[in-house]
Amino acid sequence: MLRRLTLPFILACLTPSLATAQSQLAIVPPGVGMIDQSCPAVPQMPPRPLAEPGNVPATSPEATKIYQALGAYRQTNDWAALCRYKDENAALPKGERVHVVFMGDSITDNWKRYDPAFFTAGILDRGISGQTSPQMLARFYQDVIALKPDIVHLMAGTNDIAGNTGPNTPQDFRNTISAMVDLAQANGVKVILASIPPTAKFNWAPALQPAPRVKELNAWLKSYAARRGVIYADYYAAMATADGSPADGLTFDGVHPGTAGYRLMRGVAEKAIAAADKLPGKRK
Repeated sequence: MLRRLTLPFILACLTPSLATAQSQLAIVPPGVGMIDQSCPAVPQMPPRPLAEPGNVPATSPEATKIYQALGAYRQTNDWAALCRYKDENAALPKGERVHVVFMGDSITDNWKRYDPAFFTAGILDRGISGQTSPQMLARFYQDVIALKPDIVHLMAGTNDIAGNTGPNTPQDFRNTISAMVDLAQANGVKVILASIPPTAKFNWAPALQPAPRVKELNAWLKSYAARRGVIYADYYAAMATADGSPADGLTFDGVHPGTAGYRLMRGVAEKAIAAADKLPGKRK
């Protein structure tokens, strides 16, 4: 029987080393292959506390290690996190309109926890912490197309730059974004391409200097959106300072927005959705 993971078990795995945690979390034996019920073996990530001044645990080394260990578990058992939203997708009322699906990484994943009122009236959050664009592409049909939304809001790139799923190139990023836009448009889903939010440091990859890459990829996203006739949501312009960092008070760690950051982002998102609503086309 596959073992269900609990937070105490995960914490126990973190002693004496992250390597031990990774080996203990990789509990599905090799050679199992395709099985009928894979999701019961894959744990949900424990939610991080809302990160605000005075709430340190979300950025503590212990919290980071837990997320690294769970990330290692997913690499073996559910690389694209296909199980994360399967139950929620299946539970959606039949025939109910899905207006917008927000597809993304932790910046999208956290958004519904800071601003749950935004994710109502047919607006769904399908963000997953730590994901790169190829992981999003792998679950794009399941978590976007199959829900038949009017619009998809796609935000990716932060973790590609960080190399979360290994070395990659700007062309790799352009390819996966292009593939998701192609999938959406082929299925009558309107597209909002979001800029990569500003950051000049990654607390999980401190040796990197991401600001130049963020600017480079955002320049491409903006021009690509214009070429493809989709909406560009420019969070970067609304949030960045001259050196590519987010303005003071918008994030809690230089990457992830807090309450003030999401308040600003909501205004950008609402304008983008209104613009996308006016684009020609309809769901198939």
